[in-house]
Amino acid sequence: MQDRLAEGLLSTLKEEGPVALKNPQNYDARANIMWAATMALNGMLSAGVPTDWASHMIGQEITALYGIDHARTLAIVMPALWRLCKKEKAEKLAQYGARVWNIPESDSEKMADEAIMPTVEFFELMGVKTRLSDYGLGAEDISAVIGKLKEHGHIALGEHGKITAEVAETILNMAL
Repeated sequence: MQDRLAEGLLSTLKEEGPVALKNPQNYDARANIMWAATMALNGMLSAGVPTDWASHMIGQEITALYGIDHARTLAIVMPALWRLCKKEKAEKLAQYGARVWNIPESDSEKMADEAIMPTVEFFELMGVKTRLSDYGLGAEDISAVIGKLKEHGHIALGEHGKITAEVAETILNMAL
């Protein structure tokens, strides 16, 4: 049930985001975006199911260090994390791709790849850049993020606790 709710919210954002960008005075589009955000953040989607907050934890450190708002840091981290962890996340990414992006059924790893691409394109369409370098950050900035993750005890992230500081460093390098 949580998957279907999340997919419905994502579909709403996919539809309403461009409308709100084109016409910021469109009350209905903006209200639907806010309602979707409220529903996404109220805890209902994560009740009783495994969740992966790794992109949030990594993103929060980027926000704290470099002042890039959290939504933007998620758009930087999430695609790289998905690419790196594609094998473990293939089934969910394939489901997401089919239900949100209408990707035709095929091999789950192929579908996972095909789900990541339109997500990145959507972020870019919405004016949200998806690379660290888009914000003037480079390889030399990654060690500070990793240091903060370690300092805050975020060294076993993800739904299986497999995203270590070293894995987070790989994710950030992929996001350059």
